[in-house]
Amino acid sequence: MESSIYNIDCLRQIKEMPDNSVDLILTDPPYNIAQYSTGNIPLPGRSEVNNDLGQWDLKEINPFDFVQDFKRIIKPDGNIFIFTSYNLIGKWHEAFDSEFDTFQYFIWHKTNPMPKIFKNGFLNSCEMIVCLWNKGHKWNFSSQNEMHNFFECPICMGNERLKNPKHPSQKPLKLLKHLIETASNEGDLIYDPFMGVGSTGVAAKELGRNFIGCEIDKVFFEAAKKRIEELL
Repeated sequence: MESSIYNIDCLRQIKEMPDNSVDLILTDPPYNIAQYSTGNIPLPGRSEVNNDLGQWDLKEINPFDFVQDFKRIIKPDGNIFIFTSYNLIGKWHEAFDSEFDTFQYFIWHKTNPMPKIFKNGFLNSCEMIVCLWNKGHKWNFSSQNEMHNFFECPICMGNERLKNPKHPSQKPLKLLKHLIETASNEGDLIYDPFMGVGSTGVAAKELGRNFIGCEIDKVFFEAAKKRIEELL
């Protein structure tokens, strides 16, 4: 299976991609929630929890910037999955709802979310994924029980979690593989314009898919490159 990855701004790289060439766009853009951070969280008897995201999360994401090219590169039977958060879900809906036959959301329930020591609010145990497709899209379900827009698994941890560099929003392979298997077939092309440390690429390669990824941060790009090349 082939893969191509680029250390460049995805809004430049995507212009070079052919029309109707991608089977599944699966990506995790910045949530723009760093502006709401209150700093590190002290935990009794433990090191502080780093609640600050990188500078990359401060750059505003405008969903309208991706409409034209996402529509152009996706195949007629393709699917689009975009991780997002409460503050951007409405913007993705505004930009894309009228452009595809279906706009749905999918919930990832994290079974081991970061604790709230002071018990003064809900745990941040769920993340949303925007789901877009047109009639006739690929869909690999065999039963109604598999069709829930809800998936439970732990956050990325253990040996799977990169320590150096540590990406604050690295997604677990179990979740990514569930989405890839649902919405694509072996030999299909998966595209991630915000690939971070390359988890979507790793999941795609392990499932026999081709992969194109883009990451603007040099450190994360090199980590992604190493992980994906180890599977070649």
